[in-house]
Amino acid sequence: MGAELGKWLMDVAKYIFTAVLLSAAFGDLTRPVVLTVAILSVFITLLVGLILVENKKEK
Repeated sequence: MGAELGKWLMDVAKYIFTAVLLSAAFGDLTRPVVLTVAILSVFITLLVGLILVENKKEK
């Protein structure tokens, strides 16, 4: 179950990253706080997802 959650979190990180790139391309990111929160959420979800997937492979 942990590996599936890890894969799901990695997918969420990809979706957030894509949304940030599209928003930046169309000029909707005018406040740096929004960009910072989005980047932090990408790193946190990706890190947790990778940890969960790696823990499953070790067992």
